[in-house]
Amino acid sequence: MNVPDIPAHVAVIMDGNGRWAKQRTLPRQAGHRAGVKTARRIVEACARRGVGVLTLFAFSSENWRRPSREVGALMRLFVEALDRQVDELHGNGVRLMFIGDRSGLSDTLQARMTAAEETTRDNTRLTLVIALAYGGRWDIVAATRALAREVATGRLDPEAIDDAMFADRLALAGLPDPDLLIRTGGDHRISNFLLWNLAYAECWFTDRLWPDFDEQDLDKALDRFRGVERRYGRISEQLEDALEDDAC
Repeated sequence: MNVPDIPAHVAVIMDGNGRWAKQRTLPRQAGHRAGVKTARRIVEACARRGVGVLTLFAFSSENWRRPSREVGALMRLFVEALDRQVDELHGNGVRLMFIGDRSGLSDTLQARMTAAEETTRDNTRLTLVIALAYGGRWDIVAATRALAREVATGRLDPEAIDDAMFADRLALAGLPDPDLLIRTGGDHRISNFLLWNLAYAECWFTDRLWPDFDEQDLDKALDRFRGVERRYGRISEQLEDALEDDAC
């Protein structure tokens, strides 16, 4: 069993855009625009470091409760970002995916999202997952409903349902669970993000606001990941035995 130096999947809660703007007496929208620039840099940094999947929490299901003006500005920013950056992502070998409840999004944004996924679907350098209108509880409920429908129609025996089958109905189906969660902005919670998939993720929290987050901060998180023994319920001696077996 090899212990990777680089996580296969990094998930990020990009927090602090509004506070970053407030500290500079700027409108919150300025913080969100600065956050988009940071996201662009971190996507490329992760690709260069060999991260296979990067999931960014862009807009939660709870964010709909924010002032309508801010929500509207965010939605326009998402459309603008897709218009500007999909070709660049595609040229850099990045596959783009979106997870979340699209039903509340505008037809324009949904069309841009679908087109971006189609354009980049065969890229393999990095899979970039954008969680938009996403909530972990929504994800689990949606997966449960999918399984319940199969049981109700007689296509599935409820006794056959296991962890793997449930995971296959979640938004991240087909992708590895995150190995590392990064949260900026100083809070130490996961805020309804990937509740099932983060079960064994290593967590790294920083006070840095997202627009200030840079490659050095990313490397600190990756260094922390390298230094952690991931046991998954086992003891250290079992991991050592497995490493010895791999070396034989």
